Amino acid sequence: MSKPRIPQATSKRLPLYYRFLRNYADKGVQRISSGELSEAMKIDAATIRRDFSHFGALGRKGYGYDVDSLLQFFRETLDQDEETKVALIGVGSLGNAFLKYNFQKIHNTKIVVAFDPKAPHEGELKNEILIYPPDRLEEKINELGIEMVILTVPSRVAQELTDRLATTSVKGILNFTPERLAVPDTIRIQTIDLSVELQTLIYLIKTDVKDSQIR
Repeated sequence: MSKPRIPQATSKRLPLYYRFLRNYADKGVQRISSGELSEAMKIDAATIRRDFSHFGALGRKGYGYDVDSLLQFFRETLDQDEETKVALIGVGSLGNAFLKYNFQKIHNTKIVVAFDPKAPHEGELKNEILIYPPDRLEEKINELGIEMVILTVPSRVAQELTDRLATTSVKGILNFTPERLAVPDTIRIQTIDLSVELQTLIYLIKTDVKDSQIR
C-alpha cells in the first residue's frame, strides 16, 4: 500500500509529533487530545487535526488519541524500525559537531562514514567513524548502500560533489552550504542556510518590536 501524499509543511512536523508522543508514552500517558498536544508543542490544535486527517481516522471524537496506537502509526510512517545510514561530506567545524552528536536521540539514523580532503587514502577513525578522502566517495557510498548525505563543504565544491553523488545510491541530501544545488529528479534536497535563518529571525524580532511600538 502506497503512502498518502501530504503537504511538505505537514511532513516537517511528523518527526515532532513522533518525538512528543514518545515522551508521553515514556511517562505512561495512555490518551491525549489535540488540545493537549497543541499546548505542549505550541502548534495550533486545528493544524494538528488537519495534519492527522491526511492519514485517515487516527482518533475518536470525544476520546482523543490513543498514545500507543498513534506512536506505532508514526513509527511505521517514519520507518523508525528501519536503519538509515548517513554519509557526512566535509569534516570542518560543523562536520565535527555532527560526528560528535551522530543523531544520539534518533536511534534509527546514524552517520556511518565521512569524507574529508585531509583524510588518508586508507581512512582514519574519528568518533568511531571512518573518514576517507573524497576520491573514494563513490566507492564507499555504493559499498555501504548510503542513501542520505549531509553536505558541509565549501560552496565552491558543493555542486561538483553533488554531481558525483547523483551517480551513486544517494536519494537525499541535507545541504548546509548556501548554494542552490541542481539535482536530478531521483534525489531530494533540503537546504539549511544558517545565515539566512539568522537574518530571518533578526527581521522577525525587529518587526515585532516595531509592531508593538505602533500599537
